[in-house]
Amino acid sequence: MTPEVPAGRGGSGMTSEVPAPCDGPGVPPEVPATRDLVGGVWGDCGDDLGFDLEDPATGEPRRRALGSSPGRVEAALAAAERAAAAWADTPGPRRASLLEEAARALAERAGEIVRLESFATGVPIRQAAPLGMIVHGAFALAAAQVREGLLLSVRDAVEVHRLPWGPALCLVPWNAPAPMAAHKAASALAAGCPVIVKVSEYAPHGTQVLAEVLHEVLPPGVFQLVHGGPRTGALLAGDPRIRAVSFTGGLLGGRSVAMACAAGLRPAQLELGGNNPLVVMPDAGTGAAADAAAELLTTLNGQWCRALGRLIVPRARLGELLEATGERLAALRTGDPLADGTEFGPLVHSAHLRRVRDAVAGAGGRATAYGDMPDKGNFLAPTLITGADLADEIFGPVAAVVPYDTVEEALTLANATPYGLEGYVVGGDEERALALARRIRAGEVKVNGSSVMSLHLFTPRPAWGLSGLGEEGTAETIRFFTGARVVGVQGSP
Repeated sequence: MTPEVPAGRGGSGMTSEVPAPCDGPGVPPEVPATRDLVGGVWGDCGDDLGFDLEDPATGEPRRRALGSSPGRVEAALAAAERAAAAWADTPGPRRASLLEEAARALAERAGEIVRLESFATGVPIRQAAPLGMIVHGAFALAAAQVREGLLLSVRDAVEVHRLPWGPALCLVPWNAPAPMAAHKAASALAAGCPVIVKVSEYAPHGTQVLAEVLHEVLPPGVFQLVHGGPRTGALLAGDPRIRAVSFTGGLLGGRSVAMACAAGLRPAQLELGGNNPLVVMPDAGTGAAADAAAELLTTLNGQWCRALGRLIVPRARLGELLEATGERLAALRTGDPLADGTEFGPLVHSAHLRRVRDAVAGAGGRATAYGDMPDKGNFLAPTLITGADLADEIFGPVAAVVPYDTVEEALTLANATPYGLEGYVVGGDEERALALARRIRAGEVKVNGSSVMSLHLFTPRPAWGLSGLGEEGTAETIRFFTGARVVGVQGSP
């Protein structure tokens, strides 16, 4: 995932300010009971998923993980099919007005959503707050795209109509669930598709608030929310009534979605993992390189698909760069994600913590952890591995450090992965850094930048290799949910 923070637009109902917390620092929010929204009717979820949701900061159970029943899933599919024709026939300006109304209502609840997201995922609230702007901003941006004519173009009197495929499915992971649910759902709704969202079973609460708002704005069956694990996702993705699937998550889940869609030749948009390189050029400043490495390693506590996977550094500067990066990592303020001063928080769940620890243990080489972690909770100190490379994404605050002797060797190392999501280059000579960046095999390559945000609001977010299929983006995701129909009068030869 590469989040985007939209710029303000007239009449959008958006604000450029980060939403303020609704409780005092460190005060856990009230976690809502798990409920689904099917056909305009709320229902209590009763399917036991076999584990407890946790407070990541303490590791203590907070609520049983529950999913929607198969009957409710079937009802959601039927409701989406019933709603498809009427929503597709709703004029674009009317759809845009409803999305703008949703944006305004979501902006009023942004602080609540941010706190639920921070509490459930362990992401420090200072990082969750700007991401929370995407929740309402996505609806305003989607409405603006429709009003500006994204769904119709005319070329020499020939019309190109972008028409909705039909009921859409959006499968959303746990690291920034509400922002991703908002971006995908707003895009599908703008395109004219009724949408079913299945949010990760590990962090459903913020997306449930999103659903509460959309329930008040949209016709029944146009937006629905279901809960569950991989079984529920497979049930939805495999149903022929679903005409397009947008999935963000791991490689295994992405392959399952692709296989489910392949039989019916239905479009699938997949944003999967990445084993992302940061190439430190020989002339890079030590401070700039260390800052980038530390930020890329620890943003979202290392739990994002565009995080640092491999730090590629000049062999002659290996010790110097390791020392500087380690100093920055050790200085991070670690603690309760809901506290305003926290810079690094816990992993989402103890089960994920065990997976990351096992991956570190099996990586080989020498693992060095930086910083003091609390005695309780799902904390894992930022870790750099020397003497071994990483073949796959770990999805935690862990990266390999790989030395090189020449810039050409650095490029070879950067491209020596089947993934291709994100790349980073830090260098003193910007033109030389850009020249290398243009040769890195990845969907996006940032030069002298390490922000979680995209390079530009209106550029695509592509995925190469095992990192996925297709492109997401402000316009690209809306287009994904449509097919083209070309209409015109045949001219004389």
